[in-house]
Amino acid sequence: MAQDSVDLSCDYQFWMQKLSVWDQASTLETQQDTCVHLARFQEFLRKMYEALKEMDSNTIFERFPTIDQLLAKACWNPFILAYDGFLHCCPDESQKILIWCLCCLINKEPQNSRQSKLNSWVQGVLSHILSALRFDKEVALFTQGLGYAPIDYYPSLLKNMVLSLASELRENHLNGFNTQRRKKISLPMSAVVCLWLRHLPSLEKAMLHLFEKLISSERNCLRRIECFIKDSSLPQAACHPAIFRVVDEMFRCALLETDGAPEIIATIQVFTQCFVEALEKENKQLRFALKTYFPYTSPSLAMVLLQDPQDVPRGRWLQTLKHISELLREAVEDQTHGSRGGPLESWFLFIHFGGWAEMVAEQLLRSAAEPPAALLWLLAFYYSPRDGRQQRAQTMVQVKAVLGHLLAMSRSSSLSARDLQTAAGQGTETDPRAPAQQLIRHLLLNFMLWAPGCHTIARDVITLMAHTAEITHEIIGFLDQTLYRWDRLGIESPRSGKLARELLKELRTQV
Repeated sequence: MAQDSVDLSCDYQFWMQKLSVWDQASTLETQQDTCVHLARFQEFLRKMYEALKEMDSNTIFERFPTIDQLLAKACWNPFILAYDGFLHCCPDESQKILIWCLCCLINKEPQNSRQSKLNSWVQGVLSHILSALRFDKEVALFTQGLGYAPIDYYPSLLKNMVLSLASELRENHLNGFNTQRRKKISLPMSAVVCLWLRHLPSLEKAMLHLFEKLISSERNCLRRIECFIKDSSLPQAACHPAIFRVVDEMFRCALLETDGAPEIIATIQVFTQCFVEALEKENKQLRFALKTYFPYTSPSLAMVLLQDPQDVPRGRWLQTLKHISELLREAVEDQTHGSRGGPLESWFLFIHFGGWAEMVAEQLLRSAAEPPAALLWLLAFYYSPRDGRQQRAQTMVQVKAVLGHLLAMSRSSSLSARDLQTAAGQGTETDPRAPAQQLIRHLLLNFMLWAPGCHTIARDVITLMAHTAEITHEIIGFLDQTLYRWDRLGIESPRSGKLARELLKELRTQV
């Protein structure tokens, strides 16, 4: 460690002399010498930043009394600023490291005039760096579109950037880019909406960035997905129908490309939940008709689905689900009054509202009466939207039989995992990925959580079901989504919730 400190001090003196020579001469030889040394100087800057970020401002100037001079000479050298080229209006490597180093000099709460002057000086140098990054060309159209004059825009942008970078450096101690903990440089929501409305590539890039974060994060963790979605500002911006339609279309493409992957469906449901919350927060009455958000479906169906289950009395949940089923069935099977997009369009609307879609199986299992045909149809349609009327009717018969077996077993004094699986007809189909098989697995899992007699055999049930990694991930997703929904609706029973959390924790350690 001491050797590193000595090496850095020696390097510091070497580069201070080099910068002074480069600054005083503009001959061809000097320019060539600058270019030859740029890569080494960039590496020195990176080492310098690693040292500076561990010190406060006073310690920095005790250790390197002329650090402000060194950084100033580097910032005013066009060869150094240009090194690595430019990428739109974002600082590239050399500029980025210089900004980091400068922000290390900032006092977040200046105690005297000297520290205040230093902050002002750093702000001026940062302003120079930013102005060197082709801001005039790249930002001019953007500011004009937002209705800002450059004289109003630049100081606000600079202040926001300085405060954000200072906060990152001081509070988070960044090593490179720690995207999990960064504070971000942001514009007001009204400005973001204006930008995305006028520049479609920037909206598409925001969506792609969200997809990248979702792909790189832990699978089947809806709380984390919710944080990513809210942090993206997309639900708030989607209150404008034009933005919502673009975002929704990209979700539709992701759903089709993944053949209806459960993770994508869950993400769409969380996004819709965040979008509806933003819509309600923005105004109590809709500024735009629902038809502008969902142009291919009946407004009456969209209005019913838009209701949050937690705002509907529990005694009316079954009635509401029956009404949803009637409206969907009319749109899907009645060609005269059907929706313009057909069955898949109606299904795409339905899966947005997971609060209702995931409630059907629980309502069927917790009712001692004859299973309502409307709910059987809704469940069959949710899992197999491409089925024709006859095939869906067969699925309804199969589900009704499974429900009868499960409800009969709930009255049994002794249950075994094998008997439960046999009674549910698991393994009768060759392809465990078939929608009907997935539906029955979810019925079994729901029954296992709600039936007190199943709690002692829950782990045996999971072992029999999770015979592939794909099904294990499916079960993890089901448990995570169930707990997420119970938490939102406040319908969790203590024993069921405890069991679900224990199983989820155990399964996550296995994958």
